[in-house]
Amino acid sequence: MATLNVKTDTKEYPVFIGAGVSGQLAGFLKEHFPHLTSLLVITDETVGALYLDDLKTRLSAFPIHAYPVPAGEKAKTFEVYYQVLTYALEQKLDRHSLVIALGGGAVGDLAGFAAATFMRGIPFIQVPTTILAHDSAVGGKVAINHPIGKNMIGAFYQPEAVFYDLDYLSSLPIAEKRSGFAEVVKEALISDKAFYSWLRNHIHSLESIARGELEYALTNGIKIKGEIVAEDEKETGVRAYLNFGHTLGHAIEAEYGYGSITHGEAVMIGTVFALQLSKHLHSLEFKLTEFTAWLGQLGYETAIPAGLSAEKMIERMKQDKKSVGQKVRFVLLKEVGTPVLTEIPDSVLLDYLKNFLATGRTA
Repeated sequence: MATLNVKTDTKEYPVFIGAGVSGQLAGFLKEHFPHLTSLLVITDETVGALYLDDLKTRLSAFPIHAYPVPAGEKAKTFEVYYQVLTYALEQKLDRHSLVIALGGGAVGDLAGFAAATFMRGIPFIQVPTTILAHDSAVGGKVAINHPIGKNMIGAFYQPEAVFYDLDYLSSLPIAEKRSGFAEVVKEALISDKAFYSWLRNHIHSLESIARGELEYALTNGIKIKGEIVAEDEKETGVRAYLNFGHTLGHAIEAEYGYGSITHGEAVMIGTVFALQLSKHLHSLEFKLTEFTAWLGQLGYETAIPAGLSAEKMIERMKQDKKSVGQKVRFVLLKEVGTPVLTEIPDSVLLDYLKNFLATGRTA
């Protein structure tokens, strides 16, 4: 088991990573919340069917309620958010109650935002069940979606702890493994050249990844995320670098329809585009052909899905949280481990994007 500490301006909390670590959750609650009145476990229908009974058994010493929500991005709507708060009020949760997010990134985002706003804020704990959630469970960004843009309604609200039980990853379908691993690759590219080289040299299949290699990759990814969050909790500076690949990725998700493509698969397409832009605009030295071949080996598509319009995706990008004054800004790389925020004029971006749509290249 690995234990990391995330320290921000507002809170310091532990991240426990390893097989079976959820077994320590009850003890953590007894030690840190002696006046706890009740628990609300928010999970999705798929994860709940697999792991909710097990978690309830582990937490049988506490009054516990559970609320299932739709799987994936369908959980992050105004309607579902309202339903969760209504249920919490009906079950008479109070300011000494605690929310547990049992699921992937969407459940964590929804549960965290519900906790942040219920009675002006009650504590919550992340229990991620996907590879993707290694990124979203750490750092305190919680949100729901608006039809105009992803994660536009939210808050910065740190959890009390993260219990990342690797036993909960065993049931992941391959598409979800790819989705989550995209964020690991992102973390390596923006921060750690040696870690990126390790990934290239050790991860050759996501279907048969060894437990030890997965734990090493996730622990390093979380460590990178935690260090950046510690330096910039509320994304006024370097935390924006964590959005590498996300400017186009979020536009693809929104334009294609949330749930029609996984978050990580959209981000990986955005990553390839951002790397190409980095070569053009910052003279990045990077073996992009080898990189895309590796992605193909892992099962990723690297082209924008057919039928999407460059003009409409640029409009989506202008609604991105990193844009300022309707100017599109990309996180690009000067070299692996050295990101830079770059504003790109509409006409230039349109040319690059049209070429990428047509040929899979920016020029």
